[in-house]
Amino acid sequence: MNTVRIARITAEPLDLDEHLRAVEGPASGAVTTFIGRVRDNDPDATTAVIGLEYSAHPDAEQTLARIAAEAGSSEGVVVAVSHRVGHLDVGDAAVVIAVASEHRAEAFEVCRAVIETIKTDLPVWKRQLEADGTTAWKGIGG
Repeated sequence: MNTVRIARITAEPLDLDEHLRAVEGPASGAVTTFIGRVRDNDPDATTAVIGLEYSAHPDAEQTLARIAAEAGSSEGVVVAVSHRVGHLDVGDAAVVIAVASEHRAEAFEVCRAVIETIKTDLPVWKRQLEADGTTAWKGIGG
């Protein structure tokens, strides 16, 4: 049976170790992780990116749980995923994903499916803040 151990939208800093502990199990031969961090640049930015402000629809956590469950629907897959909201500085983790499965190919596949679906389906928006005071909103898929 597949299991989603964490599917959280939070304003608190994300903890990779918490996600790794959540997917631990004796049947898992592989664990993959993904950390999406705020970077200091963006192709659309004219100056350095100095931070991001994330906001989420009230149903975002429920949507995140669905994304994790659908991506990890195979037997023996365990998923833990969190997305930050609020103000994040360059270097802060915006998304943390850990996936455990019996074999590495499936762990990589599920981890990638979770982040790709987050980018297209999760109702979270970000406001990009640039060094010159410019801001830009990016929605789902942005």
